[in-house]
Amino acid sequence: MNAPSDALTLSRPLLRGLIVLNLLYALAIAVLFVAGLVAEDWVFDALGVRSGEHRPRLILGMRAMAVVGLAAAGVVDRVLRQLAAIVDTVRAGDPFVAENAGRLQRIAWWVFAGEILRLAIGAIAWAATTKAQALDVDIGFSFAPWLAVLLLFVLARVFAEGARLRADLEGTV
Repeated sequence: MNAPSDALTLSRPLLRGLIVLNLLYALAIAVLFVAGLVAEDWVFDALGVRSGEHRPRLILGMRAMAVVGLAAAGVVDRVLRQLAAIVDTVRAGDPFVAENAGRLQRIAWWVFAGEILRLAIGAIAWAATTKAQALDVDIGFSFAPWLAVLLLFVLARVFAEGARLRADLEGTV
């Protein structure tokens, strides 16, 4: 068995599964958000928000983080769907097309947006934290996602150049 073709065969169902899991994630956040509006005390007690004058600030922070989480699910959905479209062109034997260059560039922008949203979560947690209770989320800085964004932009350019060269070659034949 050829490992690369096996990976390619598995990639489409895996991407479909990830899209479904991401939608379930978004649904869970939406349900929790609505439940927090309908049964505020019960939900936020269950989430460990202690009583006191700090509670409204923490609740507001957690609601804001849920909204950002829904936006992040949208970002992940866009990335997964663009990637699935690229996989389809690879499976068809024609990956170096201008559309894939555009898809890679869009993925780069979406990953960039996801990193901004991740930093927003950290800022919200920092702003909502009080001396009485912290909104503890682990948002450490990492160069890897930013490097991935750069790599995706470069790869998009490589694909665009490859598509252009291929079109030039087909025009000379």
